[in-house]
Amino acid sequence: MDQFLKDNTAVVTGATRGIGRAVAYSLAMAGARVAICGRSEDAVSQAVRELKAETGALIIGTAADVRNREAVRRLFTLVDGDFGGPGVVVNNAGIGLFAPMAELDLEDWNRVIETNLTGVFHCSQEAVVRFRKRGGGYLINIGSLAGKNPFAGGAAYNASKFGLIGFSDAVMLDHRYENVRVSTILPGSVDTEFSPRSSGKRADWKIAPADIAEVVLFLLRMPPRTLVSCVEMRPSIPAKG
Repeated sequence: MDQFLKDNTAVVTGATRGIGRAVAYSLAMAGARVAICGRSEDAVSQAVRELKAETGALIIGTAADVRNREAVRRLFTLVDGDFGGPGVVVNNAGIGLFAPMAELDLEDWNRVIETNLTGVFHCSQEAVVRFRKRGGGYLINIGSLAGKNPFAGGAAYNASKFGLIGFSDAVMLDHRYENVRVSTILPGSVDTEFSPRSSGKRADWKIAPADIAEVVLFLLRMPPRTLVSCVEMRPSIPAKG
């Protein structure tokens, strides 16, 4: 059991599957109390049941669309009441909708920006208010290498992930003297059913969600005097195209 996480509470957004589910599992196995959210109440309830059975840890969850400030506030109020507030928040919730810029629907643009960027803003503000009261905390934002490497069809997604990197660095500078640490993880291709373009078939060459969870634990275990502000992750041997 990890001494930093023992008796600590972590909030993981978008944790009913994929990266978020793997992160929640690893944090629970390391000794943390874990609160999760997702957009579907049924999916959240199922994930909570499974995580409790798999880890034996204290797990709670609620449906929350991170685009909605009131839903985010309800999530953090739940964590306050059940676990005494968070010491770690992993902003993982995200979506990808892809089209050439000229054909990109405004509704799809807004969904991507509001989920991947504004949602992180909502959760980070709620988190930092609580971190200040407890004397510090850790924000970990799950970004993407698409935040550094644009690609055709990625106008909305690239914009959201480029913005997330800038947002994360600014939050770190704003709050580092309040013992708030901020790190961003930038994975490349991950083996999840992330976007409508995903085939649903496993791709062994891709990064596994559990690998990203390992990096989350690595960041949390760093001595407080040292901040790893950004981690880039790539498949070791990507498929040749």
